[in-house]
Amino acid sequence: MRVLVVTAVAAECDAVCGAGEAYGSRTLPGGYELHRAPGGSPAPDVLAAGVGPAAASAGTATALTAAALAGEPYGLVVSAGIGGGFAPAAPLGSVVVADAIVAADLGAETPDGFVPVTELGFGTVAHRPDPALVRAVAAAAGAAAGPVVTVSTVTGSAARAAELAARHPGVLAEAMEGFGVAEAAAAHRLPVLEIRTVSNAVGPRDRAAWRIGPALAALTGAFRTFPDALTAAAGPAPGTAPSPRRTP
Repeated sequence: MRVLVVTAVAAECDAVCGAGEAYGSRTLPGGYELHRAPGGSPAPDVLAAGVGPAAASAGTATALTAAALAGEPYGLVVSAGIGGGFAPAAPLGSVVVADAIVAADLGAETPDGFVPVTELGFGTVAHRPDPALVRAVAAAAGAAAGPVVTVSTVTGSAARAAELAARHPGVLAEAMEGFGVAEAAAAHRLPVLEIRTVSNAVGPRDRAAWRIGPALAALTGAFRTFPDALTAAAGPAPGTAPSPRRTP
């Protein structure tokens, strides 16, 4: 199965590529640079599509369309990168796998508070990855699994962090691209996953407390475990008999 990993920026792309073999590259329509693993490698293709859900969706859709037209369609799309973690569940340097990819601010403000577009009668605000895949990837990477919210404006206050946590019970992390990647994957009827490593705490912005280097290193580590996790999630190949049980 071919896998496309979409990051926002080059540093995240390099971190994912650092988990695999020597990558080549090709230029896609729109000037996107797609990093491709050697033929036969289990490593995913990797694309840095830009910051924010719109850029992420546009870049993902371009890569998926190009692959389909070339007769080499992808089987899975992954949004990956660093992000903010909600303390104490997602501390600095930890890995998070989304069991729900949620658009946190897609909706309307009303006198009674925020209303998501689904309650307005149109659209969607959440994509839910395959639970077996989430479990396998989280177990392999030593990650926590839970909701990851997509925002267009990074949280910068304790009040906003508390609001997001109250609105999305169990939320582990926030980032800016997951929902855009998921929308493009859904348009191509492909499964999606989101993997984040935590570089900072969600809340008041304190650049001195950010740990971007360790978060990027954790991202590389997570993708070193990724091919085996996919194999585990897929289970035995069709027609493969289980190993006989040994009796005492």
